[in-house]
Amino acid sequence: MYDDEELAAIREATDEWEAETLEPTLNAHGERKDRFATVSNLDVDRLYTPEDVADLDYLEDLGFPGEEPYTRGPYPTMYRGRTWTMRQFAGFGTAEETNERFHYLIDEGQTGLSVAFDMPSLMGLDSDDPMSQGEIGTEGVAVDTLRDMEILFDGIDLEEISTSFTINPSAPVIYAMYVALADQRGVPRENLRGTLQNDMFKEFIAQKEWVIPPEPSLDLVTDVVEFSTEETPKFHPISVSGYHIREAGSTAVQELAFTLADGFAYVEDALERGLAVDEFAPRLSFFFNCHNAFFEEIAKYRAARRIYARVMDDWYDAEVDESKRLKFHTQTAGQSLTAQQPLNNVVRVTIQALAGVLGGTQSLHTNSFDEALALPSEKAVRVALRTQQIIAEESGAADIVDPMGGSFAVEALTDETEQRVMGYLEEIREMGDGSVRDGVLKGIEDGYFLREIQEASYEYQERVERGEEVVVGVNEYTLEEDTSPEILQIDETTAERQLARLEDVKADRDDAAVEDALEALREASERGENTIPYIVDAVKAYATMGEIMGVFEEQYGAYSEEIGLA
Repeated sequence: MYDDEELAAIREATDEWEAETLEPTLNAHGERKDRFATVSNLDVDRLYTPEDVADLDYLEDLGFPGEEPYTRGPYPTMYRGRTWTMRQFAGFGTAEETNERFHYLIDEGQTGLSVAFDMPSLMGLDSDDPMSQGEIGTEGVAVDTLRDMEILFDGIDLEEISTSFTINPSAPVIYAMYVALADQRGVPRENLRGTLQNDMFKEFIAQKEWVIPPEPSLDLVTDVVEFSTEETPKFHPISVSGYHIREAGSTAVQELAFTLADGFAYVEDALERGLAVDEFAPRLSFFFNCHNAFFEEIAKYRAARRIYARVMDDWYDAEVDESKRLKFHTQTAGQSLTAQQPLNNVVRVTIQALAGVLGGTQSLHTNSFDEALALPSEKAVRVALRTQQIIAEESGAADIVDPMGGSFAVEALTDETEQRVMGYLEEIREMGDGSVRDGVLKGIEDGYFLREIQEASYEYQERVERGEEVVVGVNEYTLEEDTSPEILQIDETTAERQLARLEDVKADRDDAAVEDALEALREASERGENTIPYIVDAVKAYATMGEIMGVFEEQYGAYSEEIGLA
């Protein structure tokens, strides 16, 4: 971007500034710290100049919004055309209570739904399973059968609203329920819009929610991709998730590297299944965390788009633009929320949300200030949503496409992030003898990802305990008085009501039809067929979540990790 003569002049002027202006100030006053670093512990320079981006090729490395390599954004007008989808994560108690919250959020201006499920549903268990005791509806909504899905979306137009489902081991069942609900209402499958997380590699790497081993889990993920490509072409069958990798303690670079590796692994598995890359890749989506290091997070998103475009082109021969255009959802960092002085979380969330917007996110969830204590209250949810609306409508941040583009600091951080991430990707690819998919599977088996994240998490906590990393209200600026707000209380009758509904469904359904559907699923799985059509049939017969997932557990066995949590 600058010729050698210009760079030499800038270098000379920088040296002069350091000697004549900076040095006297440093001698007289010094600086706040001996070293400045991001949350991920990457060094931050005092000043960035054109010399830091001397190797940047504007057209090759930046280009224009909506064009490769998409560094400046996936779409040409970005938020000048339409703002990001405001998609607040919500779910608690029974389907009735969550449906009420959904309607409240829509009335308050939310533009997309995002479903949080309780732990039994996440793990493929029915509410009447002994392992579900004490967990029904406490961390999300309980969904056992299609009947719950019918109530969950009562009064909500499936063709008008886009819905995200944050669920993984039992994702195929939830997806089948949504498809079955559309069929029941006469909604064409091709009109369904939304996103299924369905990212099992992330579970084995970080979040630790699984039912069956990694390889058959991958088969189910690809079943959804294959079925969705044909039947629900507007629906995203995977949201490759770095969010939980970051929440487990990774750095920003590790979050991006491991997430992209998972995404490329899914691409390779779909290609091996015989799918054409330009048929399924346009529907892949990603889900990233946004932590406190403002410029690091913006750089992470910009590097993500550039790496994805180049790798999809170079490694997988993608040709159409949509196959190379990385699109992502962002959630502010749950890990950064503090139970101490919880109103401080409003400020943290605002800064993180702004970084997500300046980084070009397609949808956004802003955490509520009370989430370090409990599920969010209605008041806290409203403040979280208003945070997004104020950024969109009042700040001007949505008015300029890629306003951080050209910043010496952001461009330098973007380049550094890209280089470090590509180093990880090449290492993982090498572990798999040229296959990212095999490298991810080997990394899971060998505990590679677990060790990398544990080391990063330990190093961060050490810095907090030494006071090198300030957490306001925790290790600095503390208060003695109780600052806890009123929190959401789950109705004590939740479990009782959910169990009663499940009992009624089992009493009313045709047991022979359920058994026939489960047997058909069992046989299809044994033959290696795509299982999703059979899961849809089982769901329509009102087979339960646990009964359907039990078919796969019988066939493949329950997974027990030998490394980390056994």
